[in-house]
This record gives sequence, structure tokens and C-alpha cells, in this order.
Amino acid sequence: MTAALQTDRLAPGVGTPPRPGADSIAVMVIDDSLTVRTVFSRMIDREADLSIVAQASTAEEALGILRSMRVDVILLDLEMPGMGGLEALPKLLRLAQGAHVLVVSSLTTDGAEATLSALQMGAADTMLKPRPGGFNEEYRAGLLGKIRALGGKTLPRSAVRPPVAAPAPRCATKQPRVVAIGASTGGIHALNLFLRRIPATFDLPILITQHLPENFMPVFARQVETAANRDAVLAGEGTVIAPRRVVIAPGQGHMVVRRDRGQMVTGLAYHAVKSGCRPSVDPMFSSLAEAYDGHVAAVLLSGMGRDGTDGAEQVAAAGGAVFAQDEATCAVWGMPRAVTERGIACAVSPPEDLADLVAAAAAGARSWR
Repeated sequence: MTAALQTDRLAPGVGTPPRPGADSIAVMVIDDSLTVRTVFSRMIDREADLSIVAQASTAEEALGILRSMRVDVILLDLEMPGMGGLEALPKLLRLAQGAHVLVVSSLTTDGAEATLSALQMGAADTMLKPRPGGFNEEYRAGLLGKIRALGGKTLPRSAVRPPVAAPAPRCATKQPRVVAIGASTGGIHALNLFLRRIPATFDLPILITQHLPENFMPVFARQVETAANRDAVLAGEGTVIAPRRVVIAPGQGHMVVRRDRGQMVTGLAYHAVKSGCRPSVDPMFSSLAEAYDGHVAAVLLSGMGRDGTDGAEQVAAAGGAVFAQDEATCAVWGMPRAVTERGIACAVSPPEDLADLVAAAAAGARSWR
């Protein structure tokens, strides 16, 4: 191994591997651009709770490093010489067991297909690699926030509240006639697992709000259609909610539901919501609770923040069922955690198990609770 290659594996200007503290998030950068690796390293190493432990200019080099090094978060470029990031992703996830991958690539805008494939395969989140001059403080703040969320450090140690015992779960009283799923960071992989587990005979309509940029949505709908093996469309004004149909919130507005001349249809809303998200899960859940009189199965998958919590509360209050992904299988246990700690989740389980429970609830079985 040459001296140049040895140095490139480490943070710039460091001769030996950094030793992150027990509370430090260990970050690896995989990008064929020396400039990008250097900029990311400088952004991240300024933070006391983050540490660049390795850099690699190719996926092959990264795989070699991961055989002997622990990392928490991997920043991955998709477009590299040799083995591309998409091809390398499953291998990276296997070697870096427990690490989360943040796709940082120019392809996140122009190549939605590749980026969404990476998210479906297990990458937790995505972020655009800006053009030269775009690595500003706003970009840095967004990058650090995502790294901390994926590394489990959303708050400084001194600000973390002690765990609070969750109330006893609230059981549903009404059989669902529609399924609604909310997800964010890490949610696309979880959603893929959930949809592939739903039985072919399952005929309830499925509504999905996933936090994604607007230009990703048509590709996302095609991927959902494949995973669910049923028709998937983007919601618009008056889109009919029909059996075996998947309806997805578009990127530019919230999906809401109403009864119109004897049938359920979607509408779009653009008001500000507490979470700041657009589309937001809360309007979908709350409008469904009213339109379906509580006959709703609301599912919250991996994601940052608390979007969906207030809407889920309305579903539960109307007699509906709320399901949450468990902490062990979440990239970020934020949205599912909020409903779990409020005691409104009927069940907290991995995505595949949630699919089984939802199918059982829809069939009228009482044993799922």
C-alpha cells in the first residue's frame, strides 16, 4: 500500500486513525473526488460528537477498510469508477453491520431511479451533492443533522431526557377498511419490506405519505407498484380510493381524504403543519379518521421527528388501529417512537410483522392485538 493511499483513508492531515470517543459518531466518506472528501472531512471534524474515521476513493477500497474498522454512518457517492455505489451498497451494509448509509451524490436529483433503488435496498437517506460553491453553512447544517439522526445523536448528551415509561397500548375497536402508511428517513426500505409481505388476496386500499422531493415521486410510485404488486398512483384532486389500489401523496402537497357522492376520493392541501413537512402524514391520518369513522389501520415506519403523531392520535380516538415500527429495525426511531410513547400504538414490530398484523386486523381476526 502506498503512503498516499494510506493517508487518504484517514482524516486529512492525520497520520494515524482517529479514535472516536464512546459518544462520538464514526463517519466514513466514500467518494472519488478528493475535493468532496476534503470538504466533508472539514465540515464534520469541527464537531466534538462526530469523527471522520476513514475515507475511500472507490467502493473496492471502502470494502477493504470496513473489514477491520467500525463505522456508524457512511456517506456514499453513487457515481464512481469501478464498482459503483449502487452495486457496492449491499456489500457495504453487510460488512458495516449496524451502520447507516447516507447517499450523497449528484444523482440524487438527476438520477431519482438510482437513488430510490439505493433507498429501497437499505440506504437510510439521501442528500444532494451541491455544485462547487454550494458547500455553505446551510448545507453543512443539513448534513450534520442527518448524520446525527442516523448515528442516534439527535440531541447533545446533556439535553437528552431520561426514558419515560410508555402508557399501556390503546386497542382498536373498529375493523379497518383502509390502510395508511407514513414514513420518512429509512422508511423506503421498511415500506418495501411491508408491501412485499402483504398477501396477494389483501384488497383494502393503501395510502402512503413518504417524505421525498417532488421530482422523485413518479419513480417512487413505479417502485411501490412493483413491491405491492398492485396499481399505484399519485394522489390528485378527486383521485378515487379503490380496493387493491395504492395512492401516494405527491411531493408538492398533503394528501387528504373526503367522501364525495358515495365514494372516497383524495384532495390536496397546502397549509403549514406543525412538523414543517410537505407532504405531511398528519393531514392524511386525520382526514381518514373522519372520512372512515375510525375504520383505519395507520402505520408509522422509520423517520425523524414526530410527523404523524397528532393524526395517529385522532385515528386511535376514533377507534382505529395504530401500528409502529420497532426501534431495532428503524434507521431513525422518531415517528414510530412518538406514538409508542404516547401509548396509542396497538403493536410495535418489524415491518414484515406489521404487515401480518394489518392483514389479520383487516380480516377481522382478534388475535392480532
